[in-house]
Amino acid sequence: MASHAKVYTLDEVSTHNSSEDCWLVIHGKVCARFVLPDSVDRSSHLSVFRGSSKVYDVTKFLQDHPGGDEVLLLATGKDATLDFEDVGHSTSAKASMDEYYVGEIDTATIPKEVLDTPTKQPNHTKQPNHNPGKTSDFIVNILRVLVPLLILGYAIGVRYYSKSA
Repeated sequence: MASHAKVYTLDEVSTHNSSEDCWLVIHGKVCARFVLPDSVDRSSHLSVFRGSSKVYDVTKFLQDHPGGDEVLLLATGKDATLDFEDVGHSTSAKASMDEYYVGEIDTATIPKEVLDTPTKQPNHTKQPNHNPGKTSDFIVNILRVLVPLLILGYAIGVRYYSKSA
């Protein structure tokens, strides 16, 4: 990937969002996993948190993608880094990306509210939510085990007492 790569804006990349023309931005930002304190001047520190930003034309790969073309099409028009990393692609899959590389994205065109979105912090003071659907599923699973055991126990008891009588 040469340093003289073509630079695209997010708006330009966003227009390539169909099965006939599909572009993705991967590793467009790395700050999504960091929470900056409100006291930090983000404009002066933003370059520290922005990573290399690569644009890929994956149109030819849509039909061959193991997860299907729908997964790739849903990731267009935004930075798809987290979607890409969450799946856990193999080393060979990451290496084959060079074939689809078309340029870089101007990270200044990524909206600030997208760049500064903090990840949700766990709230340890909150009580866990009671989910009646999960509770009923648990009860059903317990009954699936207990009912056959009770029937078996009853049958063994009847047989035992009927032989002794």
